[in-house]
Amino acid sequence: MLKITPYLGILVLIVSIGGLWYPAFGYFMLLIFAAIFLSSPFRGRWFCGNLCPRGSFVDFWVDKISRKKKIPDTLRSLWVRLPIFFLLMGFMGHRITSILGSLNTFEKIGMVFVIMCLVTTAIAVLLGIYLSPRAWCSFCPMGTAQRLIGGKKYPLKLVYEKCVNCSKCDKVCPMQLKIRENDIIPDCIKCGRCVSACPKDALSF
Repeated sequence: MLKITPYLGILVLIVSIGGLWYPAFGYFMLLIFAAIFLSSPFRGRWFCGNLCPRGSFVDFWVDKISRKKKIPDTLRSLWVRLPIFFLLMGFMGHRITSILGSLNTFEKIGMVFVIMCLVTTAIAVLLGIYLSPRAWCSFCPMGTAQRLIGGKKYPLKLVYEKCVNCSKCDKVCPMQLKIRENDIIPDCIKCGRCVSACPKDALSF
């Protein structure tokens, strides 16, 4: 992860809480969307593990009060993730198109983004406390989009000859991925924790 990663969580509060009074904060979501779609074709879900404000929020804030249980495999299924993606994107698109042409359009569209951020953050926090900090990230619509666009890009590489099966990489993975069992891990968020934890330098990007 980047040095700035642990501090990005504050942006979630600024947008989702401060945006209730200053809807223009909601347009920060457009910068997030742009960064996601510019980076994912080259690095997959790298954004999730390094620049995502909500990811930072759950990793360094929610983690302190999380039960840290296993993330259900059902949440990782594309049969669950794709409907959620189209539902949320469709709802947001419908709200924005219904506002176009009305008074105070700029502020109203900003508020759509704010409410979307607030609702999804609330879900992420509740799941993070009850299950695991990154439970939301297992089916996050933007994470799903990054997986589909560049899931095979910038892969984690394991030198099997060096691996001593200590399982330290699996234990530190915030996404609870089985690192040693897969050659391609499309939901890897490239945070680098497994690389740092490996005592034999068997992992790299």
